[in-house]
Parts: sequence; C-alpha cells; structure tokens
Amino acid sequence: MTKINLRNLSLIVSFITAIIYGSAAHAGTLENMERERAILIETYLSFDLNEKQRSQRLAISKKRLTDLERLVLRDKSLLGSNRGMVRSAFNNYDLSFLLHASLEKNRTVFEHWLQEIGVSSSSLMKARLGRR
Repeated sequence: MTKINLRNLSLIVSFITAIIYGSAAHAGTLENMERERAILIETYLSFDLNEKQRSQRLAISKKRLTDLERLVLRDKSLLGSNRGMVRSAFNNYDLSFLLHASLEKNRTVFEHWLQEIGVSSSSLMKARLGRR
C-alpha cells in the first residue's frame, strides 16, 4: 500500500510540474534585454552596494546586456513587427540599446543614460539625498 501511495504522489507531482512549466510564459529576446537593462540601471542606482559589489554586478550585467542587445538587433522575428514594445524599442534606440549607444557616443553607460533621460551632471551634483 505504501508503494501505491508513493507512486500516486510521484505521478501527481510530475503532473503539476508539467502543467506549471508547460504553461510558463515565454520571454522573447526583447523582453530579456529590457529586463537586463533594468537590472543594470538598478545596480547603478542601488545604495545597498559597496563599490566592489557594484563593480562585480555591473561587469556581469554588461556582458549579458551586450549579448542580449546583439540578439535583439539580429532577431528576424522582430522585423516588421507592429507590437508597441518593438516599435518603442527601435524608436528610442539610445535608451533601448544602452551599451551600443553609449559606445557610439563615447560615453559611459550611466552617463549616457542620465543624459538621455534629461539629467545633467550639474543638476545631479546639486541634488540632495532625501529620505526614501
């Protein structure tokens, strides 16, 4: 009787696992690039990291983002796509493809991002740190 219960339990767990993984959303190259870009920016802005941690995380994130930007630029399934996310990404190239655009403009990634969102170095230096 114990074998039957364990076997039934095993089948139920297998079935539930198949349902969960079978219905998982598929993120495309653009969605993955957007997610990695958000991680990169969040790392730059994080107060919780010391310089060594920030440097390590940025190095990893930059490598991943470089690969993802290349994948998106070469993704033939995005050609001619009328999805809003795709149109927005290519219409806002300098913000979407941060690493490529920063290299083209000979700036650091963070400096480029700040300039694209309209924050200058002088306004940043004048800003005060407030409560969260």
